[in-house]
Amino acid sequence: MLEGSGAVVTLPSAFLAHEDRNHHDANRFIPRPLLHDGLLMKFGFFLPQIGPAANVDSIVKVAKRAEELKYDSLWVTERLLYPTNPQTSYFGGPLPDPYKRVFDPLETLTFAAAHTSRVTLGTSVLDIPFYNPVLLARRLTTLDVLSAGRLRVGFGLGWSKDEYDATGADMKTRGRRADEFIQVLRTIWTTDPAEFHGKFFRLPKSIIQPKPVRKPHPPIYLAAFSPGAMKRTAKLADGWMPVGMTVEQLKSTTAQLRSLVKDAGRDPANVKVIARYNFAVTPQPQGKERAFFSGTLAQIKDDVAAIKAYGPDELILDSTFSPDTHTEKDFLRNMEEIRKTL
Repeated sequence: MLEGSGAVVTLPSAFLAHEDRNHHDANRFIPRPLLHDGLLMKFGFFLPQIGPAANVDSIVKVAKRAEELKYDSLWVTERLLYPTNPQTSYFGGPLPDPYKRVFDPLETLTFAAAHTSRVTLGTSVLDIPFYNPVLLARRLTTLDVLSAGRLRVGFGLGWSKDEYDATGADMKTRGRRADEFIQVLRTIWTTDPAEFHGKFFRLPKSIIQPKPVRKPHPPIYLAAFSPGAMKRTAKLADGWMPVGMTVEQLKSTTAQLRSLVKDAGRDPANVKVIARYNFAVTPQPQGKERAFFSGTLAQIKDDVAAIKAYGPDELILDSTFSPDTHTEKDFLRNMEEIRKTL
């Protein structure tokens, strides 16, 4: 089953089988789904959408191999610019080189949808301030319909002053604007005619079709860290997308979120936790001070085990920034090796 936004979509049991002999070479590694305390824990992987490995063939091959390997989801991210003189630093330094080459996230997912049939397709994340919700609702609906209801939408607010300037966005109003933005999306997706009148967005009463296949709509996740953003997640989102947290940070912040969800009058079970990690494979073992999800494959396997023991709803991994990832073959190798640890 696919869960999100209160929706449940039943998949044919064959999709969960250990091996589909009509589609897979018996000599290739095909893992069983992972059961955690009797429940299926989901796993996702990022498409080669940015950096030197991003091209037509790599997107198709990684997407198809992900389905063979029984990954549950495929993901893309967003980066509009690689400023040569950035106004905002990236964790105290320059942007990583892979951000110099970026395919559009939604067009990439649409292309991947045409070459897959089961795996869900998600954004981690689209930056709300750079979009108009009415225009984006149509693009997202089209992707959901063309993919037979496989879309999952992660949103953030962005952080780059250069990207805000390039899109004419306003950092001062981004939080309040995001609240309305999500309401406009839900209104368009669940009512017909749809109508909305707010401070930032106005939608005259209009018939807007088609509606998404996923009911009541594609799940909406938020990458939230500040107190205001966490409250927004608790009130409006179907899931939370933390990035790069240690297990202890994930545990404590998840507990805070669940408390906020209860305060908002909602059931915490309806707000999923989808933990994202960029991993970096190194030829030599890293010391005790190594970053989480960095080191040899054996060390990363230990990190996967730590996350599995905690048990968020889903773990998604990105090989893009790993020092050993430059080509399509690198993506495929890491995707296969990591899947063996799951």
